[in-house]
Amino acid sequence: MHAVSALLKRRPEDALTLFVQQREDATPSETHHDIMAQAQAMGISVQMAHKDKLAQLCDSHQHQGVVLAARAKPMADESLLDGLLDKENALFLVLDQITDAHNLGACLRSACAMGVDAVIVPKHQSAPITPTVAKVSVGAAEVIDVVAVTNLARALERLKAAGVFVFGTALDESAKPLHECDFSGKVAIIMGSEGEGMRRLTQAHCDTLVYIPMADTPDRPQSLNVSVATGMVLYEVARQRKV
Repeated sequence: MHAVSALLKRRPEDALTLFVQQREDATPSETHHDIMAQAQAMGISVQMAHKDKLAQLCDSHQHQGVVLAARAKPMADESLLDGLLDKENALFLVLDQITDAHNLGACLRSACAMGVDAVIVPKHQSAPITPTVAKVSVGAAEVIDVVAVTNLARALERLKAAGVFVFGTALDESAKPLHECDFSGKVAIIMGSEGEGMRRLTQAHCDTLVYIPMADTPDRPQSLNVSVATGMVLYEVARQRKV
């Protein structure tokens, strides 16, 4: 419901039809009244549908009783970075080949919550903004700009030329503990792919490598899910900036 509400608020012109679950008495539930009113006020068609129909529309039974047919939100062009690079404390999240839609959606949710100005992804070998991404992001995909770049290495060079300090997350001997890093000023955080981490050329453009210290527990997992790690890193950045 949050994803649908965010789309209706941010770009109602792209909303086509709102489908709402119909109860046995052929009426919507109380929880759906507000979102129906929101759509109707904007002249968007509202249709009642059975639960199974909604599951078919979104290919999932976890639809919370609302499904919105809408035009996809395009990724932002690289020109968007022009204005953001002048910002004194600009914060960028760079996702290097995150291909899982659930991970991308979760990363966008954390990025939006922690004050990231824009998320940068490569145009190729990265998950697009799909309905799954929109749902998992709980509306964040409508709020935060996702910039698709043709050449990630060149985009990083552009950031560095504008005074952005680039941190890359990696399990590397030269990496510093997250809490020992200074995240003030213009900063970019790079998170690598689910399996391989950052590509070699991406890592070469990092000013500092960082890692998340973990408990010294026997047989513990050696790494974290990328969306979990993203949330932890961004929280430390936000925590330092509020001190």
